[in-house]
Amino acid sequence: MSFRSTKVLRVAAEEWRALVRNRVAMIASLTLTALIVTSAILGMEQRNATKAARARYQATSDEAFDAQPDRHPHRMVHYGQFVFRPLSALAFFDPGVDGFTGNTVFLEGHRQNSANFSEARQSSLLLRFGQLTPAFVLQTLAPLLIVFLAFGAVSREREQGTLRLLLAQGLRPSELAAGKLSAYVGVVAAIAAPALLVLAAAALAGQAPPVPSLLMVSGYLVYLSIWAVAALLVSLLVRRARDALIVLVAAWMGVVILAPRILPELAVARIPTPTRIETDVAIHHALKQIGDSHNPDDPYFSEFKAKTLAQYGVEKVEDLPVQWAGLVGMEGERLTSGLFDRYAREAFAREAEQNRLVRQFGVISPLIAVRQLSMSLAATDTESHQDFLEQVERHRYHFVQALNLLQVTKIPNRNAGADPRISAAHWKTLPSFTYREPNVLQLAGDRIRANLLILVCWLAALLAGCGLAARRLGEVAR
Repeated sequence: MSFRSTKVLRVAAEEWRALVRNRVAMIASLTLTALIVTSAILGMEQRNATKAARARYQATSDEAFDAQPDRHPHRMVHYGQFVFRPLSALAFFDPGVDGFTGNTVFLEGHRQNSANFSEARQSSLLLRFGQLTPAFVLQTLAPLLIVFLAFGAVSREREQGTLRLLLAQGLRPSELAAGKLSAYVGVVAAIAAPALLVLAAAALAGQAPPVPSLLMVSGYLVYLSIWAVAALLVSLLVRRARDALIVLVAAWMGVVILAPRILPELAVARIPTPTRIETDVAIHHALKQIGDSHNPDDPYFSEFKAKTLAQYGVEKVEDLPVQWAGLVGMEGERLTSGLFDRYAREAFAREAEQNRLVRQFGVISPLIAVRQLSMSLAATDTESHQDFLEQVERHRYHFVQALNLLQVTKIPNRNAGADPRISAAHWKTLPSFTYREPNVLQLAGDRIRANLLILVCWLAALLAGCGLAARRLGEVAR
């Protein structure tokens, strides 16, 4: 080991010794560690309980549908079916938007329902201000602790007069800065260790995907290192420890508290989203324009009737070999589903544009970058929720059309009686909904790379700033 490295390690060891002697720092660190461990354990238990509950509800819903008696297939179209979104493996670490978006969708004909029954609407107001999760502790509380530990790293030496002595004894400013930085990188590792060990254990136990877990660990280490380096940089630049603390706390409030709450509002103001009622009214007007399957004199369905009669080579619908009302129902469902899909795509596009606008501010707030990175890797971001809704809608369409097809082929076109029904055995032949969890590295690969790059650039810029600021320390010894 070179003499220079020895001096750097000596500075780091002295800084660690000072931190250990600081009872306030030790108590705060232990409290944060307890919070991380508690939130990780509670998050895992809550995820397992929620996952089991949703699986149980799904099985109950499927059994209730299969247990329906002999009925007309169109009645089953309106009886519908519930589907529940399963939780991702890393939702215990970062639940993301899952608590706010809803997790249950009711499938029915002629209508595309959105997800309902979000936990935020069914819980106390506390959930709306953030859950106690490992992600929340690492994103919000850990930076504040790092600020309180590191704000006086150099400025306190300057105030106490020991900085001049150290430099006069031959310690280079770069060696002093490197030693302090090494000490606080160790602090970052110690603070993040409990949560990161939980992630590593979950990945090794097969309960979490290994590559997303590793990327999440890397992202949080870089994020917390940004705060450590930022605290050192301010401490290098500011003469008094008190001023360094004021600057760093103000930065924490702006970056962690204010920016994540103001920026989404700015995004919504710039890219407004129609309300649910406005969307429903617009869809209702559009439905009237494309045709009414329940109106025998509707122009579109009059043309559809002519094409169908020509296809089967008959003169009247009564002569069709299949049930005419079922054919009209299938065509109506095709038209309305296409319309619903168009409005859903437009809504998704607006949300994507809003999210893109907020992500661009990750350049000025590393919290936004690490939050987006964490949610993407945990498959709890809005894009993962949209993927669930798209899979649900594809299932809903095939589910409704399968029932309509039963009406076409199983209900007689003539003399069907006042209350025609088919056997209940047909309900069990319809496939149940199975959510195929997306590969987050494929679904969010670009966003993951962009957010990691932003975090690395933040760290590199602050390290460069520390290098430049350390050179100014030499002026003190002159």
